[in-house]
Amino acid sequence: MTPANRFSEKISMNSRRLWKKKHPQLGHLDIELTERCDNNCVHCSINLPENDVRAKERELKTGEWRRVLQDAAELGALSVRFTGGEPLLRDDFAELYVFARKLGIKIIVFTNARKISPELADLLARIPPLERIEVSVYGMRRESYEAVSRIPGSFDECRRGLDLLRRNHIPFAIKGALLPANKNEIDEFESWAMTLSGIGHPPSFSLNFELRSRRDSAAKNTFIKNLRATPEETVAILNRHRETYRKGIREFCMKFIGPPGVELFHCGAGLGGCLDAYGQFQPCLALRAPELSWNLREVSLRDALTRGLPRLRKMTAVNPVYLQRCAVCFLKGLCSQCPARSWAEHGSLDSPVEYFCAVAHAQAVDLGLLAEGEHGWEVTDWRDRISRLSAR
Repeated sequence: MTPANRFSEKISMNSRRLWKKKHPQLGHLDIELTERCDNNCVHCSINLPENDVRAKERELKTGEWRRVLQDAAELGALSVRFTGGEPLLRDDFAELYVFARKLGIKIIVFTNARKISPELADLLARIPPLERIEVSVYGMRRESYEAVSRIPGSFDECRRGLDLLRRNHIPFAIKGALLPANKNEIDEFESWAMTLSGIGHPPSFSLNFELRSRRDSAAKNTFIKNLRATPEETVAILNRHRETYRKGIREFCMKFIGPPGVELFHCGAGLGGCLDAYGQFQPCLALRAPELSWNLREVSLRDALTRGLPRLRKMTAVNPVYLQRCAVCFLKGLCSQCPARSWAEHGSLDSPVEYFCAVAHAQAVDLGLLAEGEHGWEVTDWRDRISRLSAR
């Protein structure tokens, strides 16, 4: 280390224990600080009321979260995502944020921005998260926003929070959810979001909404299903920026299209982990299956990583319909079918979700990968079809 560069040093990757992998490694950890939210969004798959006393009592306490963050850092976590519910509802959010940053962890925050205060904005400016704050915005006007959030005054509070982020030069990105109340604002929303956040590409939208991940309300699930974009609407939305979309999807298909086989997990599950508000460690925040959950009040984060998650990579499907269709369908890369969504829809890990299947097939027909009426699991020349797509 030279005097001119007092804060860094080149070392051999083999000379430090960090790189020898003698213990499990955790590159990233998702943390759901609370399921409570100050919004009551019509499409939400997880939220509980802001003043849900029972939920608040069950949540991990400050000391427990500090211990989790310390363990995550010792296991090599480079980043943590604070989400919810609304994570800023926690009275100790600032304390936990500073504690994690002092451990050297980068922080991603998912928020609706309503609880961004001058004091919190000042903190985020002084101790940057090193990742963009991600803000969900549900409408360009009070009427459309609050038709989604179902909380009077939430629109003004969201805009006030965004203004505090902007004035304090805190990088942020805006996300949307395409719903009946705001779908006519999509062009205006994209232009506004790109200008406000300074990102040179359109914001992301949720439109194929997930059901309640705790399977706690059949009525709410029915309501959410009715809010989902149809397969045809999904294709139309994807094609709004047709040239950019087609270029990106060609590259995507070359890398990720193909039959998945019998293995269930093809995502990052098992390579990282997620922790819910009550200390349950699981493959992802959307997957609440009890058989894939470990209570960190009873076992350590290291134990959960060592004994639990590695077996996910070996789990295989047994559902005959899945084996006949999903396991041999080359559209897997386009399809949002996964164990988490199967669990939310059916209570099992390997039951096909017809809605996501229909969306993937509509997208494939639009791209010319399938003819009308064809099914992805019937196609054997899929490599040739992808090759022709990439040549267009």
